[in-house]
Amino acid sequence: MATGHDVEGQRDADPMALLEMINSSWMSQAIYVAARLGVADALAGGPRTGEELAGSIGAHAESLHRLLRALSTIGVCTEHDGGAFALTALGSHLRADAPASVRSFALHWGGSMWPIWASLLHSVKTGKNPRTLVTRKGTFESLAQNSEAMRVFNDAMIEISRLMAAGVVRAYDFAGFAHVVDVGGGHGELLGAILAANPALRGTLFDLPHVLEGARTHLEAVGVAGRCEFAPGSFFDSVPSGADAYLLKSVLHDWNDERAAVILTNCRRAMAGSEKLLVVERMLPVRMETSSEHRFMAASDLGMMVALAGRERTEADFRALFASTGFRMTRIVRAAVHYSVIEATAS
Repeated sequence: MATGHDVEGQRDADPMALLEMINSSWMSQAIYVAARLGVADALAGGPRTGEELAGSIGAHAESLHRLLRALSTIGVCTEHDGGAFALTALGSHLRADAPASVRSFALHWGGSMWPIWASLLHSVKTGKNPRTLVTRKGTFESLAQNSEAMRVFNDAMIEISRLMAAGVVRAYDFAGFAHVVDVGGGHGELLGAILAANPALRGTLFDLPHVLEGARTHLEAVGVAGRCEFAPGSFFDSVPSGADAYLLKSVLHDWNDERAAVILTNCRRAMAGSEKLLVVERMLPVRMETSSEHRFMAASDLGMMVALAGRERTEADFRALFASTGFRMTRIVRAAVHYSVIEATAS
């Protein structure tokens, strides 16, 4: 009689399990196509057939029916008798107006990132960003010259920031600060959440001029724009001074150690000595294990490698990077969505 351990070992050795992983890329494209066509928004009013949906979203009826059947196998929708499909709670996050929407991230991952992933071999063999092989341009240069891709990218980053902002605010106490500078803060999703939770706090949102254009609208909408300054500039040149906390959310992982060190050095130059540096990033474990959390982190790390020649980092990596730029790590606070707040002070 086979023991539980034997059964588990047989499952782990099953080539069909590996084949399922190999084939899993179809899910990203199916979700991307659903997001691009607005399937979730079209199903928001109730169950409909592929034929009923096709005309309104610009799709071929039979092919759309087959897509919906595929999406039902991964829980995005459910198939009813008679061929109608209903949106699930999971699938509702593909709606453009959902509070926790990830539609833009689906468009980013399945769109501009899709051909980049095909060059993962190049990155592994050379350690270089393969985007220039695909687009003939650098990463952010390529996005900047494609307004639609840039819009989708910015919206995708807003979605991710929105998902983790509440967790960061719950996990880390910002009440002791008077003024925080959000370095490379994008449209201000995280800074807005921090200011909303701390009425006595002032903020400065620092990013490139074209990024700040959308930030003011968002911070006005959440009622904190009156306590926020908008400072245009590049963190590779300098960082605004005068605050007692400097926030870097999902900035360092975009860059290799050399470029990340430039950003941190500019932050250190802006600090008089007693301020806090708060780095919000995913922190890789010392050893990867078979778990959904570690798979998520591994996907992000490889994504940084192929998209930006950047990287996710371990605690030891952060300590070394901080030490080389005049900082000392003081504590790590686990937050939400696999993120941590890594606190450091001048060494």
